[in-house]
Amino acid sequence: VAMVFQGRTGELVDMLTQQMEKAAEELNFEQAACFRDRLQALRQLHAGQKVSLPDDTVSRDAIALAPDEEHACIQLFQIRAGRLVGRLGFFASAKAGTSGAILQRVLEEHYTQVEDVEIPSEILVQYPLPQGEMLEEWLSDRKGKKVNLIVPQRQQKAELVEMVERNAGYELASTQRVADRNSEALQDLAEILDLPNLPKRLEGYDISHIQGSNAVASRVVFIDGVPAKQHYRHYKIKNPQITIGHSDDFASMAEIIGRRFRQYAPGGNLSPEQDRDFPDLVMIDGGKGQLSAVVNVLQELNLLQEVRVVSLAKQKEELFLPGELLPLPTDQEQPGVQLLRRLRDEAHRFAVSFHRQQRSTQLRRSRLDEIPGLGFERQKQLLAHFRSLDYLRLATPEQLEEVPGIGPLLAQQIYDYFRPDNS
Repeated sequence: VAMVFQGRTGELVDMLTQQMEKAAEELNFEQAACFRDRLQALRQLHAGQKVSLPDDTVSRDAIALAPDEEHACIQLFQIRAGRLVGRLGFFASAKAGTSGAILQRVLEEHYTQVEDVEIPSEILVQYPLPQGEMLEEWLSDRKGKKVNLIVPQRQQKAELVEMVERNAGYELASTQRVADRNSEALQDLAEILDLPNLPKRLEGYDISHIQGSNAVASRVVFIDGVPAKQHYRHYKIKNPQITIGHSDDFASMAEIIGRRFRQYAPGGNLSPEQDRDFPDLVMIDGGKGQLSAVVNVLQELNLLQEVRVVSLAKQKEELFLPGELLPLPTDQEQPGVQLLRRLRDEAHRFAVSFHRQQRSTQLRRSRLDEIPGLGFERQKQLLAHFRSLDYLRLATPEQLEEVPGIGPLLAQQIYDYFRPDNS
């Protein structure tokens, strides 16, 4: 607690991370989980912390990186209504270009994945971007109003970027320690599965639903054994036969794998050999049934030879390969198996969190339905802008007006709705 109030959060995160990793190495998973929970609580504590900046009504993102000889860790802080509401982490090769070029690519990939309303009015960057004006123009066109890219030189904005850079440095050091251990795990995994090379890019897939409702899927990516969250993806299951009370995990998994790899099929617009995002190994969360469904869709796409796939069954942590009736003879404590388990658990976590988000969004929208004049699209824009109903509730009328489609009158109605005692 003392370290938190002394502003030594980075040191505390580093210390707890080391203790968590040490406990995991010693196979003391209960203690490791305890340290993990403390880390999550600490991050949640600071996720909503007030950020001292000149204009609290401006939505901002701040991005910075910390490199070593091989890798660069990039952190992006999201500030809305004067509060830090999100922190995203990305990794890239330190040799991929200048620091500015790396930041530009991460920003382009990130904003391609978000809704227009989620684009902030101001983006603070650590270094000048090689094509900053083009990025600024593209973002402004999407948002429908001016978006400013700024390299701050002094005072609070520069201090904010420096804080983002420090956090990137802490994350890079922590991740590098994990990567050193992952090298052994990748070698073991290559031997278990008889792969010709170390599997640099691993993709894990999972399905989440409650009796078929809000069925979603996740794709998580590990590069060199390290989570690469910029490549994570959510999917909404489109199969019309999957509805409340009618779930089908086999069909759902086949649908997602088909959507992911159809672009690589003969006649498609991408080649497995030329695309650096083509996986070296795909892991399916499930047993022989899920694997069989995936094999069928890959055969239909003529990609079964190109896509190396394995399934990891939950009950006995068994590994299955296409065409094999029996699981592979492995030890659950082998480094390669543990790596696949971490990939599976991360895919499961990511799918479940998205499923909960979808259900929560339905509940939040049902409450916003009570506000006259606030239709579905405006509700969607408000929730995308403020990220949560709690932050929306704290917003001033001026901050509400920053959302496209929210005029002064509607902003006041929303403000008054959350403050019935003031009406």
